[in-house]
Order: sequence, then structure tokens, then C-alpha cells
Amino acid sequence: MAAAGAPDGERSGPAPGKAVVEMLSALGTGAYVVDASGSIMAVNAAAERLLGRSSAELVKGDAHDLLHRNSEGEPIPRVRCRMRPAFMARSPAQADLEWFERGDGSLLSVSWSLTPFDAGGDDSLVLVLFHPRGEFPLPSEQPAPEGGLLKELEKLALLAEMTTQLTSTLSADEALQRLVGLVLPRLADWAVIDLISERDEVWRSKVVHMDNGSLVSRRDLEGPMAPVPAESPMPLSRALRGVASTIAEPQTYEGSPDTGIAVEQRRLFEATGMHSAAIAPIRGLRDVLGALTLGRSARPEKFTAADLTLLEDITRRAGLALDNARLYQRQRKVAETMQRYLLPQLPRVAGLEMTSRYLPAPDASHVGGDWYDAFTLSDDATALAIGDVSGHDLDAAAGMSQLRNVLRSYAWSQKEPPSRIVERVDRAVLRITDVPMATLVFATLAPDDEGRWTLRWTNAGHPPPLLVTHEGVARYLTEGGGILLGTGTDRPRSDASEVLPPGSTLVLYTDGLIESPSHPIDEGLERLRRHAAALAHRPVEAFTDELLSRARPDDNDDDVALLALRIGTLARP
Repeated sequence: MAAAGAPDGERSGPAPGKAVVEMLSALGTGAYVVDASGSIMAVNAAAERLLGRSSAELVKGDAHDLLHRNSEGEPIPRVRCRMRPAFMARSPAQADLEWFERGDGSLLSVSWSLTPFDAGGDDSLVLVLFHPRGEFPLPSEQPAPEGGLLKELEKLALLAEMTTQLTSTLSADEALQRLVGLVLPRLADWAVIDLISERDEVWRSKVVHMDNGSLVSRRDLEGPMAPVPAESPMPLSRALRGVASTIAEPQTYEGSPDTGIAVEQRRLFEATGMHSAAIAPIRGLRDVLGALTLGRSARPEKFTAADLTLLEDITRRAGLALDNARLYQRQRKVAETMQRYLLPQLPRVAGLEMTSRYLPAPDASHVGGDWYDAFTLSDDATALAIGDVSGHDLDAAAGMSQLRNVLRSYAWSQKEPPSRIVERVDRAVLRITDVPMATLVFATLAPDDEGRWTLRWTNAGHPPPLLVTHEGVARYLTEGGGILLGTGTDRPRSDASEVLPPGSTLVLYTDGLIESPSHPIDEGLERLRRHAAALAHRPVEAFTDELLSRARPDDNDDDVALLALRIGTLARP
């Protein structure tokens, strides 16, 4: 089969997915796929042969302009095209007599059928199947045999849609919901999904049926199941062991149940009224992940052995999606656990209320670079740090740990201003760590004899700290700025200082709290400032939670670290 033949740089639309290419390859007659604008996205080898045109000549071209002709070989106005109304309405259609123009200008008398399908993304695609007239009759001329041309086309379109729908999410729950929506009501009246957990526990995750065009869950039939039996010959037990796909009926479970699973199966048939069910294993790459049951209660047709082939194709795709989702969740858990263990416990300091938050990125691969730190120094001052190591992976998390340890060592051993400490850290980043680049705010906070708290800080390319007074006046501390770490430039850094009034709140944060792909950073800074001012009277824990909830952009795709301090008063002896 010849897929889209134009180079990627020349194509007007996205390349067809692998599932679409496989679908076309599997068809034995001429076929091509068009997008929402009517442009040909891909063709198969049979279409190239019948039309006498290469894929390079067809792909990207408008199918109507290239192919559709009347019996005299003249172009057909779009308003008179019989394919056009079905194409615009995204509904199946077929015709017995049309003319396509071949590459040499001759005409090919064809019969065609058109089937829309969803291949993922914003637009659906349309699959056009054609053959020389008289070579294969269309279903309108005589009934299609079991597994005939139109039925096979519908199956391929369903499998293509299922592949794109299931593999485009990394949420197991979302994948299962999409699976149910794809098989109901096309194939059955009921869909039942039983899953085996990583602890080998069986859970009836979904029992869903169609009711007045809507998917309705039977929660009373869902829940824990008995363990998978090692020897039971009953259909679901065999499927959960990965042995075979099977047709089942109520009579299958009328006898004395041999296991707890058989008890639940009898209950399922009684409660749903299913008279026929097809059951197939859901297999992952290494293990059996569960089983899918399709049941019919309203429609009279029973499942046959031929239906099991399609059901197994479906469960193979479901198994791949569930495998990917479980791998993603394991990766995410490892990344989050590593990040949380690397972040410190906050010290208790008289006269200060201190709290922190860390929110992982929505994508597990984005976990890693954001961090905070707070620790007491030998002169009883409190060191504060917030930073972000470039990168979004476990390497960034490891680099963050290295940077934090270097900073702690210098801050504890060198009695120097924050700017000098960060200069030392910057040189160390280049020589003894794996950190490529990083941003950092490093500060010290100490009380004087009058009980006033003075903040001294330097900023290495990080978003500025935010100071919010008890009266709700919020402003950014923009002084003390300098270049980020790891650039190799040896520029001197500056310090800044500020007396923090009683009741004020200092907020140190990373850019995930203010940056958004759809809005400039100035909008994020202003949004954070306004919400912080409005929350000034809240207790520091509530202040922090509400600030994260309100200020974090909806389309944020980065992790967020936040350190907040409320300035109190020192008890006088």
C-alpha cells in the first residue's frame, strides 16, 4: 500500500495515522481516505492500480476535482455530486454507477461506498471504497454475505477508530469509558469489563448498557470478584486465565456454580436479561489484564464464532491501552515519590509560620525540576530557597538534589551574603554537578533586637518573591536580580534587603504557578498578586491552598513548588 507520498514539509494536513494505513492495506479493493476538506490523505495499492495514478499524484489533491466525472468525461459540478451530501453529513452512502478519471484520461466505471470514521483529533475522516462496476456487487444489489464487503469495511473503520481513541489517553478509566462507548450499541446491548489488578485481585469495573441512547452504569453489579480459579472450565474463568474466547448463554451458568466467579456470572445474566454473550481475554504484553464481555438482551441475534474474531481484535487494542496506562501510572508514582522524598521537612522557627506545597505536573514526564528548601543557619538566621532546574524528567529531579546539597553546604559553612553564596554555587554547578541550567532565589531571614524580621536575598533568574502585607497590599520584590545559574559567565551578583512587617506573608514560588501557554507571563504575575492580596487575612495554610487553587493556570503543564512564610512577633523575655 502507498500511504501519503508527499514529503512532510509539503503536506497541507497531518499525516494519516498508523491505524489508517493498516486499515487501507487490509482492503483488497480500491480505497482512499479523505479529510474534512475533501483532500485525499492516503490511498492503497489497489486504488493506485485501478486509477493508474501514483500516491504522489493523488495525495493532497481534492478527490472530487481529481476523480469525479460524468459519462462523457466532463467534470461534475459539486452541487450534482452524489457523494457530496453524504460526505458533508458524515453519513454512510453507496452508489452503483459513477465514473472516475484515470491517470491517462480514460474513464473507469465504478461502484463505491463511503464510511465516515473517527481517527482521533478534531476532524473525522471518510473512507471511500470503490471497484470496477460489475466486478463486485454492492449490498444494494444483493444481500451481503456474512463478513461481506460492507461489513468488513465497518469492522475496519471501528478498529481504526478504536486504536486511535484508546491509545490517545494515558488514563485507564478514560480508556475503558471510550471502549464502552465504541462497542455500544454497535455490537451489543451490554458491555462488562473485569480487570485483574497488579495484586491479582479481580474487580468488575464496568457493567454498562444503552438506555434511550445513553450509556447507563449498573453500579450494583460492579465491585470485587472472587479470585481467578486455576481449573474452572467456565467461560469467564477461562478468559481471565487467558485461555480462550467463548460464547456464553444463561444456560451456561444454570448448574451448580464451581467458583465465586460463576456465582457472579449467574447473577449478571439474571439481572441484565442477556440471552447471548461473547467473552474474550484482555491481554497485555506479559500478563492477562482482564476480560471483556459483550451481551445482547434487546436485539435477538445471538453471537457466533465469527464475532469472536472481531472481539479479540478489540481486546488486543484494549490490552495495549491498559498496559500503557499502567506503565504511565507506575512511572508517575516513581517520579512523584522521588521528588517528594527529596524535598525537605521545614524547620520550626519561633515567630514564623511556614508552609510549603508541591504539585506534580499533569504529565509524569514533566516531574522533576522544581524545588524549595528552608533550614536554620549557625547564626540562628533561617535560610530560604526556591529554584527550578531545567528539564522535565528524573534527571532534573536528580540535578535538583545536587544543587540543593551544594547550596546547603556553602550556606552553612560560609558566613557571607546571599549573593556570594550563590556565586559559589554557580561555579560549582559548572564543575561538580550534572545541572545544565537553573534558576534560584536564595535568602536569609533573621530578627533584630527589636523583633523586626529582615529578609536579605539574591535572585538568579527566578520569578521574584511576592510580599503581601496584613492589610492586603501585595508587591513583588524585584531587586537583587541576576542571571540564572549555569551560563558560565562570571558576573558579580547583588543583594537586596527588606524589613518584613508583622502579619505579612512572603511567597516564594516556581514558574508553574504563573506561566501559561495561552497567556503572557505578566498576566500570570498580576493574577497571582491579586489573589494573594485578597487572601491576606486567611491563616497561612488556607492562604497557600487557596492561592494554588486560584492562581495556577488551567492549562498549566508544569510542576509547582511554593514556600510561604507568615511573619509573627517574637516573644520578649
